[in-house]
Amino acid sequence: MFHSVDSPLPMTSIDRKTWINLLSRAPVELLETQLDASLLNEVDWLRKPETGLMMVQGRAGGTGERFNLGELTVTRCTIKLPANAGKANVGVAYVLGRSHKHAQLAALADALLQDQSNYNDLIETLLKPIQQNIAARADRRRARTEATKVEFFTVAREANGMANDEESE
Repeated sequence: MFHSVDSPLPMTSIDRKTWINLLSRAPVELLETQLDASLLNEVDWLRKPETGLMMVQGRAGGTGERFNLGELTVTRCTIKLPANAGKANVGVAYVLGRSHKHAQLAALADALLQDQSNYNDLIETLLKPIQQNIAARADRRRARTEATKVEFFTVAREANGMANDEESE
């Protein structure tokens, strides 16, 4: 399913799909403050950060036929944490733009969230602040858009309003 960049995500159930979505939209500064970046020195790189293009598709009219809208720059990476109790977690990240640091930190957070010993702590210290940040950005964008809203009256509405005014006199 496709998600709008501005759509708020429910925090009732946080599955991997949800947290990967949040991590890809998180500000890099927030990831840097909440994660220990020194852990990146201990990981096995399955895919070092690399930047490429992805085709974005749209749907036309009422028929829903797909068409190629354009290309986006995307950075991806995959890491593998050292084995903990016989299980090595693999973290994956795809982020918009060219930020290798963002992709690395998002993949690290993905791998850490898969470990139950880190899960609850990271939900509170990382994912909830990310969701609050995303919601705040959406509110600011909505307020800026609302400030530019213009009400247009049509001739028909004005004519109907004039007729009603004359009848009330």
